[in-house]
Parts: sequence; structure tokens; C-alpha cells
Amino acid sequence: MVSRVYSMGLYGMDAFVVEVEADISVGLPGFDVVGLPDAAVKESRDRVRSAMKNCGFDFPVHKITVNLAPADKRKEGPIYDLPLLVTLMKASGQLNAELSDSVFLGELSLTGETRPIKGVLPMAIKAKEQGFQKLYVPEANSTEGAVVEGITVYPVRDLLTLIKHLTGREEIQPAFANPNTPQNQMPLPDFSEVRGQYEAKRALEIAAAGGHNVILIGPPGSGKSMLAKRLPSILPDMTFEETIETTKIHSIAGSMPDGASLIRNRPFRSPHHTVSPAGLSGGGSVPRPGEISLAHNGVLFLDELPEFSRSAMEVLRQPIEDGKVTISRVNGTVSYPCTVMLIAAMNPCPCGYFGNPTKPCTCSANAVSRYLARVSGPLLDRLDLHIEVPPVEFDEIDSIEKAECSAVIKARVDAARSIQNERFHGTPITCNARITPDTLHEVCHLSDAGRELLKKAFEKLGLSARAYDRILKVSRTIADLDKSETIESRHVAEAVQYRSLDRKYWMKEL
Repeated sequence: MVSRVYSMGLYGMDAFVVEVEADISVGLPGFDVVGLPDAAVKESRDRVRSAMKNCGFDFPVHKITVNLAPADKRKEGPIYDLPLLVTLMKASGQLNAELSDSVFLGELSLTGETRPIKGVLPMAIKAKEQGFQKLYVPEANSTEGAVVEGITVYPVRDLLTLIKHLTGREEIQPAFANPNTPQNQMPLPDFSEVRGQYEAKRALEIAAAGGHNVILIGPPGSGKSMLAKRLPSILPDMTFEETIETTKIHSIAGSMPDGASLIRNRPFRSPHHTVSPAGLSGGGSVPRPGEISLAHNGVLFLDELPEFSRSAMEVLRQPIEDGKVTISRVNGTVSYPCTVMLIAAMNPCPCGYFGNPTKPCTCSANAVSRYLARVSGPLLDRLDLHIEVPPVEFDEIDSIEKAECSAVIKARVDAARSIQNERFHGTPITCNARITPDTLHEVCHLSDAGRELLKKAFEKLGLSARAYDRILKVSRTIADLDKSETIESRHVAEAVQYRSLDRKYWMKEL
């Protein structure tokens, strides 16, 4: 007898329908799974056999063949335990139910209990698009799947509960999305905790308002990491579309917070400098998202930038420009979105005190040159704002005066972003940092004095074409914070100031 139930598979960000077919025929006892399964799928045979026996059901002692269609797409992970068991129950006559409108996902323990799986949200979205009405998932993943409207999500605690539901003996109550998740309630570090560093705070406010990339340069203990970790507290709230896309990536990677339906706070990822290029960009035989994609719609913070391997740093160059990372494998090509704010922090030399006005540097000139040369010119050119973070003075640290809080700064950032949202309405551009070359001069209206100042800066500093574009975009953001439609000379002057540190430290033009 042949039976069929439906499940889902994942390749990159895309889900696809999988037909799980089971045939029980006369012959020597055996259990074969075909349809390009990986090792985890093949091991489902043992989990399913034990789960059926331990829950009091009869495992068919016949020749069993299970096919996962389409057979040309690789199936990976333990998500097929549940559909495989259900189709065997149907094929062996132990379950009589109409399941053509249902999708089953889930890993099973040997006692029949369900365990959480990865990628429920994108698979739930695809199931709804394909016209399925019901989705059965592990109880731990139910709130994540319930975010999708138009499909009923049933939380499955164990095999016995599922069979009782399918046979009409005991109904499982549908799951609902949980609005009060720990992700929502997690307090973010506040800028009021940072003493001094007013210039650095101003630069980060500009970066947040326009979505610009930043590099922070300064001695140890000056507050670079402290400033970067507080950046998410002044970023605009994510739109629903951004929330769904961000959650999909974290769902695929299996990094969803416990009990969370959606990722509502903008991600902040801070990989260690020993991370590999594949760890940043993503990879694997079936490519999974890397750190740059997990930071999508949020912040990717690279502390101690020169300590990262050269290959790891250079792998960021194209994704920063394109807003997506493409991974090619023999089986196909996968693209993950990675629209991030890149925040890098570094010391100016190995000892950290090169250029410090009070503490002498103990490094040789060659040591300083080699250290700075670890950061390539092309990567530095892609960082819009170069911010010097000097040592904090005693009077600032000892002051009892309360610093400006993140809520006040965020209000100004939100006002600037609302101007940009209105300006770019109906286009794929989300902020000033994403202005395309064909629209740059349409939205960046320079006054005569501003144009003259930019021309002088371009010629005197020997700026590249990319640096020119980025100065213009930063100037546009500063003007938006100033609620000015025209970019004035004072806006250009401030933007140019944030492109001058490479002359101080790298001693060469980009």
C-alpha cells in the first residue's frame, strides 16, 4: 500500500514542497529512504522505528520504501521524522485520515516527543502560498510558525497527542503568535552611560540617521566598543517587512530566541576576530547564512579590525556594496540579504597609543605601518565615517551630569529617517546610504557654496569617486538632521571632516 503526506524543504532563503511517499510491500524486511537524503534524513529510520514502538504502535515488518520528492533536490536535517512516521502509519493502516491539506515538520525523540527544528517561518510562508490549510510543527516552534496568517499552526508535543488529534479523539488547540517575547523586553544599552565623547556620539547619530558604515579609531579604553554596542538603541524601529525577512534568516540559522515569534530588535552581531571568511559570508555544502546575513537590517560590529584575517575582511567588500551575499556550490547558487551597518573599531597601532597626545607610542614606525596596512584601502574607502575616539578626560568621567539618553537621540534619528522615507517612497531605497548612482544628484541638491567646498576637498584630498559619493550621501544625512532640503557648505564641511583620519594614520591617499 502506498501513502503520501506533505512536508517542506529549504535551500537558502527559499522553501519547497516535499512529498513524502511510503510503500509497504511483500519481501524481506527493510527500510530504505530515497530522494537524495543526507545522513540526518537516513537516520530518521531508526528514530521513527523506536518512536512507533515506544508509543505502542506496530512497526511494519515488511519491505518499506520511502521516497522524498522531488528527488533531484537534496533533503537535509531531521525535519522529516514526523511526516515519515505519519505516512508509515497511513500505509500500514494504523491511521485513517485525510491529510492532503496538511504539512508536517518535526524531529522526534526515541520516545515520540518532538524537538525544535530550523527554518519553520520560511516553510510556513511557502506552505501558505501553496494553498495548504494546516501546519503541524514541534511545540517549541509553534509561535514562530503562527506569525503567518492564513494557515492554522498546530503545536505537536508528542506522537500520541498528534495521532489522537488526527483521529478526532483529542483536539490540539492552534498556536498563536506571542507578542510579548523576551526579544521585545530585552533592554538595550543606553548612550546616557557614555561619558564624554560628544564628537563620536554625533558621528554615530549621523550614521544611524543615514545607515552609514563607520570605523572608530582610538587608544584602548577610550570607549569604542561601548559606543558601538549602544548604536542599536538609536536605530529606527524595523518595519514589518524587515522583521519578517530578519526572522526568516535567524529561523534558517536556528538562532531564534526561545519563545520568540519574531525578531523585533535590530540584530547586533559581533563575531570574534578568529572567524573564518565562510563564517562571515556563509557556507556549507547546503549554504547557511553567515554573520553578515545574521546582521541583516542591523549592525555588524568588527572589534579589533586589523586582527581579522585579510581574507575575512576582503570578503566583506562586495556584500557591503550590494546588500546581498551570493554563495555558489556545485548544487546551485544561494543568495542571502545582508543590508547591514558595518561598524569597525581598531587601535592606531599594536600598543594602541600612536598619535596619543599624553601617552607615548612604543611601536616602531615599521610596526605601525604593518599594523595599519592590514586594513586595505578599498575596504577603508567603503566606510563612510572615520571617527577618532580620543581618551576620556578625568573631568568628564568624574562628572555627575547625566549624558543625553538614547531616546532623545533616537527621536532625531527617526525624524531624519521619516524625511528619507517620504523622499524614497515607492523605490527600493531605504536610507541615504543606499542611494543609487542614478538618483544621487537628484536627491543631493548642493548650494553653490557647498559645491565649491566639495570641489576643493575633492582636489586637495585626492578623493576617489566612491569617497565623493559617500561624502555626498553623508552630507545629505546631515542636512536631513538639520531639516534642510538643500545641502549647505556647513553640511559638506562636517561630512568631509569624517573622511580625514586616513590621512592622519595611513599617511596615504585612498
